[in-house]
Amino acid sequence: MNKTIRHASVFALLLVLALLVRATWVQFHDSKALADDKLNRRNAIEQYAHPLGDIIVGGEAITGSARTKGGDLAYKRTYKNGDLYSPVTGYSSQVYGATQLEGIYKDLLDGTDNRLKNPLDTVTNKRADPGDVVTTIDPAVQKAGYKALGDTKGAAVAIDPKTGKILGMVSTPSYDPSKISGSTDSESWKALTTDKEKPMVNRAMRQPLPPGSTFKLVVAAAALEDGLYSSVDARTRSPNPYTLPGTATVLRNENQSAPCENATIRTGLQYSCNNVFAKMAVDLGQGKVRAMAEKMGFNTDKLDVPVRAGKSVYPSGMDKAQTGLSGIGQFDVTATPLQMSMVSAAIANGGELAAPHMVSQITDSDGNALEKYDDGNTQRVMSASTAESLQSAMETVVEKGTGSNAQISGATVGGKTGTAQHGENNSKTPYAWFTSYAKGDDGQEVAVAVMIESSSAARDEVSGNGLAAPIAKAMMAAALRG
Repeated sequence: MNKTIRHASVFALLLVLALLVRATWVQFHDSKALADDKLNRRNAIEQYAHPLGDIIVGGEAITGSARTKGGDLAYKRTYKNGDLYSPVTGYSSQVYGATQLEGIYKDLLDGTDNRLKNPLDTVTNKRADPGDVVTTIDPAVQKAGYKALGDTKGAAVAIDPKTGKILGMVSTPSYDPSKISGSTDSESWKALTTDKEKPMVNRAMRQPLPPGSTFKLVVAAAALEDGLYSSVDARTRSPNPYTLPGTATVLRNENQSAPCENATIRTGLQYSCNNVFAKMAVDLGQGKVRAMAEKMGFNTDKLDVPVRAGKSVYPSGMDKAQTGLSGIGQFDVTATPLQMSMVSAAIANGGELAAPHMVSQITDSDGNALEKYDDGNTQRVMSASTAESLQSAMETVVEKGTGSNAQISGATVGGKTGTAQHGENNSKTPYAWFTSYAKGDDGQEVAVAVMIESSSAARDEVSGNGLAAPIAKAMMAAALRG
């Protein structure tokens, strides 16, 4: 064999060896990554080869599956009252993937979760029948919130204070996930994702905004726990008007005639006195306010219900003037409606915050529970006496203060209104907030927070009591009737 042929043979052998090594590497190392790649169409074909399991609300499926016509994807996801429940379900799309409960429980819903397999299925690698996701959502509460929000841009969350069950999660404007569940929905997808109103954003838990005066509850709790003031009826040291420390900025109150000078916490909440809580935050210092806020859920990026909530923020590194503004829910303080419902829930539940969750259990196709999610997993965030005092003050807000529109006949209702500045120098329409709880004579309880991002109301008509409190009332009344 001459030298040229020998070299060519060796080179060819090396190429064959390289191909064998690469094939082996792909088969044993990269195979799972390739199989799981979202661009691998085989995954979609397998996922939609059979009807999916369902998401359950109030004992009834709010999802389904429909046979497709032609193509290699046999079934597609369908939704009942999709606009109503999309903040809960998310979407399952043949093209764009899955979000929220649809995404978190994808393996359960398509039958690939190993917990669904019996011993024979494991041996034969047969796909099991899909399971179901049973939610904590109360359909009456959900419908009441959605109807009351109507054409406004906003969100609302209702929680059972004792158990942490999320009874309602509403976000408007909303969208119907059925319109993007198939493989030929690109126009609908484009319309939704480019809509300036952002209907696919879950405002209830994924869009933190300044909470305004609803945050005064957190400051009041910190002051009572710290001993800065002995009770909600002790007079505070609160000049009116109040000049923010180190500045010439005078902080005034919305109601100029309100008795806010040196007002008690009760009166300060009743009339939403900015001077009282700005001064209180400065006197406490940002560290003590932050500690209370964090007990209630602020500053965590791991609030899973099981969908992960957006982070509500109480900032650090503030000067005294900024700390004062933070005391009235401004500066860089942000919160979701979920977070503010947790504040009211903790107060209503005697100072214990039950972990919020919107799934009670997941089941196999026969309804047998694969996993149950405990209610009442609580953490004490304030003393029972502080919670009782704040309940009394919040009830004053509703009975004869700024939250009168939340009154429910035959129920005890406590609340706090809020109006938060929006835009540079408050140039845009303010956000309207209301956070509250209601207790029925039969022991039923519910906590609700509502945020109105924008509405058709004139700027001078935007208030927590005018816009947000009626929505909270509707959801609380529905929960108590249940």
